Amino acid sequence: MARQQVDIVIAGGGVAGLTAAAAFGSAGFSVVIADPAPPPQAVEDEASDLRATAFLQPSIALFRDAGVWDELAPFAVPLDALRVIDTTGTPPEITAERTFEPADVGQDSFGWNLPNWITRKVLTETVAAMPGVDMRSGTAIDGMTQRESEAIVRLSDGTSLSAQLLIGADGRASTVRRLASIPTRTQRYGQKALAFTVTHPLPHNNISTEIYNRGGAFTLVPAQDVDGQSASGVVWMQDGDVAQDCMQMAPEDLAEVMTLRSCHVLGRLTLASPRRLWPVITQTSTKMAAQRVALVAEAAHVLPPIGAQGLNTSLADIRVLRDLAHATPDALGTPKMLDAYEKARGRDVRLRASAIDLFNRVCKSDAPLVQGLRTAGLKTVHDLPGLRRTIMSQGMGVAQNT
Repeated sequence: MARQQVDIVIAGGGVAGLTAAAAFGSAGFSVVIADPAPPPQAVEDEASDLRATAFLQPSIALFRDAGVWDELAPFAVPLDALRVIDTTGTPPEITAERTFEPADVGQDSFGWNLPNWITRKVLTETVAAMPGVDMRSGTAIDGMTQRESEAIVRLSDGTSLSAQLLIGADGRASTVRRLASIPTRTQRYGQKALAFTVTHPLPHNNISTEIYNRGGAFTLVPAQDVDGQSASGVVWMQDGDVAQDCMQMAPEDLAEVMTLRSCHVLGRLTLASPRRLWPVITQTSTKMAAQRVALVAEAAHVLPPIGAQGLNTSLADIRVLRDLAHATPDALGTPKMLDAYEKARGRDVRLRASAIDLFNRVCKSDAPLVQGLRTAGLKTVHDLPGLRRTIMSQGMGVAQNT
């Protein structure tokens, strides 16, 4: 049987892989996306990712360009401000509080908040209907052969494809990265992150709130109402044993603990979804490309959930790769294109990972000196306008206004 010829094969049907499929498919490339796990259909599904992501404006622009934003928008809540609260002690006492406004970087809002499981579900349905995109659900990458002119990709259904480019968007345990013999560097912190949805009596006013204390950040991400009540997604980093205890608590006991941890900023928090738990690490691949292969998202970098950097950094990978392919379609997957991708993304990813690694260490510490530095740092970053604009622009991935 003749081997099917396509422009691009994408491994992984998470948010990043699906966005890549939409971005390249809408740009006129033929795409096969292999997704071994079907998307969850409801929040209660065991595979549902209960994290919420604040997609910043550059990511929203990519969704628009890829033709998927209109389908995602009905589920999105605007992110109109970011409130950062530093605390110390148990129970936590607020030592500093600052609010960052999008007007400082010339934006009306920072972006839009979406639950990850809904984003993946909607993207799957939208991408599956796109001309030029062949969705292979329940299919994984089994092997590949890298040649100068092509990547031969073998799938778990027994078929093989010839592609100009293989994109690894298959997560932190990436098969594509392993097959391309690309090592990783991993830093562990002894932390785990809890993700779930809560309701609360006070409105969130489209403000995302990060509250720092020993163990890491407690983040409240604005969500759509649940049964007529104001709701937020919670991403809560904590020491691993404490996080495990929180997973086992009765809902009413968890409500007491998380309401105290949140300093009552939205009133009493009530659990409104299942809970999910995952380890917090920093992991970076030693390179982001190999012969006929590009790594994106968690196949290339895993970051602690701080400052909306994870998925937004992933979509920045896809945006750069898409732009390079669109500029010179005949060079798709060539060494020149992949070298340009490595140059454009490698340094940014390394610097971002190093900065977030340091920030996480500072934020999780209960040492009085480190806590004092954390409080002073928050005040300095916010209260010096030039520094505030620079940090915010770098975090959002937008050009700074002058």
